[in-house]
Amino acid sequence: MSSKKALVTLPSSASIDDILECLERDGGCIVKNMLKQETIDGLWADLADVLDVAPNGDGSFVGRKTRRISGLFSRSLHMQELITQPQLYGAAEKHLCKPFKYWLDGVQHVSIPALQMSLTQAIMIMPGEGAQPLHRDDIAHHRRHPGPDSQIQVLYALSEYTEANGATRVIPGSHKWDDDRAPTYEESVPAEMNVGDGLIYLGSTYHSGGKNTTVDKPRTAIATTLVLGYLRQEENQYIAVPRERVREFPERVQRLLGWSTNPPFCGWIEMRDPNYLVAPDAALNTTAEDIL
Repeated sequence: MSSKKALVTLPSSASIDDILECLERDGGCIVKNMLKQETIDGLWADLADVLDVAPNGDGSFVGRKTRRISGLFSRSLHMQELITQPQLYGAAEKHLCKPFKYWLDGVQHVSIPALQMSLTQAIMIMPGEGAQPLHRDDIAHHRRHPGPDSQIQVLYALSEYTEANGATRVIPGSHKWDDDRAPTYEESVPAEMNVGDGLIYLGSTYHSGGKNTTVDKPRTAIATTLVLGYLRQEENQYIAVPRERVREFPERVQRLLGWSTNPPFCGWIEMRDPNYLVAPDAALNTTAEDIL
C-alpha cells in the first residue's frame, strides 16, 4: 500500500478556514462544486471552438500534445465568476494580504496589499501526452523557499479529471521545502476531480500536468491565479484584454485585472488611480492623496 499522502477533498460547504488549514498543512486541496453548472456551460460555449483549433505545444513543459489558450477574460465574460469565487478569493485574501506598516510625515500608516489576477489559461491535455515537469508557479517572481507566499492558484475541472487522463499531480507538503530539494514524480499524487471541482494550491507547491494514458479522453481545466498587487502579472492583462472588454466588467473585476493601484502608490497614472480610465463615463475622481 502506498504511503504517499493524498490531497484532502473538501465539500462545497467548506469554509475559508477549512481551506486555509489544508493549504498551510499540505500546500493544496480540492474543493467540490466550486463552479455552477451554468458557468461551466457558458465557458464551454465561449471556448470550445477555440480549443478545437488550438495547436499543440512544442516542448516538454507546455506539452507536445497539450492545447492551451490564454487571455480568457477577452474570450468569456464568465471568467469573472472564476476569479471572484468566494472560497478562492477569501482564502487568497486571508492568506496573502498581510498588513504592512510604514512611516510618512511622522505618522505610522498601515496598508493592506490588494490582490490582482495574474494569469488565465484553458489547458486541454490530449490522449498520449506525457507528464509535465514538476514545478512551482511562484518561480515567475523569483520567490525563495521557505518564505512568505505571494500567490494562490486554482485549476477548475471542465472535464473528467482522473489519473488516467492527466489529472494534475501534486506533492503535498512540498510548499515547506527549501530550494535545494528536488521534486520527484514518485512523490506526487493525482488530484482527481469531477467537473466543477477546483484544485486550490499555493505558488510554492510542486505540481505538474499528469500523463494522459487514455485513447479518447482529453483532460480540460481552466487555470487562474491571484497574486499580490505589487507584483507583475505573469500574463500581461493590459495587452491580453482590450480596454473595451475591461469596461464590460464590474469595477471589482476591472481592479483584479490590474486597473487599480496597490497601496501605497503602486500602479498609478498621472498620480491617479488608473481605474478612472475604464470606469463608466470616466466617473472616478481621485487625487494623489487617494493612492496612498
